[in-house]
Amino acid sequence: MNESIDQHPADSPAPSVVHVPASARGAPIISISNLSKTYASGYLALKNVSLDIYRGEIFALLGPNGAGKTTLISIICGIVNPGEGRVLVAGNDIVKDYRKTRSMIGLVPQELTTDAFVSVRGAANLSRGLFGKAKNPAHIEKVLRQLSLWDRRDSKIMTLSGGMKRRVLIAKALAHEPTVLFLDEPTAGVDVELRREMWQVIRNLRASGVTIILTTHYIDEAEDMADRVGVIHKGELILVEEKAELMRKLGKKQLVLHLLEPITVVPDELAKYSLELQQAGRELVYTFDTHTERTGITLLLADLSRLGLRFNDLQTKQRSLEEIFVKLIGDHR
Repeated sequence: MNESIDQHPADSPAPSVVHVPASARGAPIISISNLSKTYASGYLALKNVSLDIYRGEIFALLGPNGAGKTTLISIICGIVNPGEGRVLVAGNDIVKDYRKTRSMIGLVPQELTTDAFVSVRGAANLSRGLFGKAKNPAHIEKVLRQLSLWDRRDSKIMTLSGGMKRRVLIAKALAHEPTVLFLDEPTAGVDVELRREMWQVIRNLRASGVTIILTTHYIDEAEDMADRVGVIHKGELILVEEKAELMRKLGKKQLVLHLLEPITVVPDELAKYSLELQQAGRELVYTFDTHTERTGITLLLADLSRLGLRFNDLQTKQRSLEEIFVKLIGDHR
């Protein structure tokens, strides 16, 4: 499971989805209480994580490499034994009621790991059988049609494109009729067109009643898909917020001014702009909110002129996810 953070290429966002309001959520489908995990090596992977995920929502889990996403998801899915704490799936304990909880969960890994010589339909049937489910050709057909795989149902997986192979992984995860689906970087490594198709697949799954937890490092993916977003760092869940509120925090840009003459300190008259001095005093960086009516840039430039601070170039840039996480992590130490 890859937990790297990259900046997403600029492309047009998909249409917004209708999200579940807080008042309509009801009881959580997954309830995590004071979950900690220390591996035999002594590495503390999770520390007192508590989180409720509600039936019918899309929850995006974000975090830098090594943050603990893999361990958290693996424990819920029954791949890694929990340490301290408790995890319930639809009220059932994942340890005491292992078979029942595992049958309620589908997991789609990022890696395209599947038998190359099996047919699409055969892979889905095999996955269903591994959970002890009786054959159900009608359900398998429904899943394959939903994922636009029915026309390739008898094709060997080795003959499929990367995007279709990813859909096969989803079909396998849905074959045993889970109520919760984990998607690890569902659109990693796919082109823009396929990414949008995958977003629609996820929306359709959610509309059918499946609760979805996804990990992603794409800002627009989290913004378009998720009801809520959680940020995990060094094994601690440092932030869980409604998507709209988190996107407000992430919707920041930076104006970089390249000064003609370096300065050692930011003048007191510019304190209200919270400027950062970088590159040995040769750059002033102003962070502003793109969602507000007034960015303050015009006033800043006027004040710079009044103080005699001249610049030979300026540029705007979107803050990278890495920068965003650094700030979030710094705010929650």
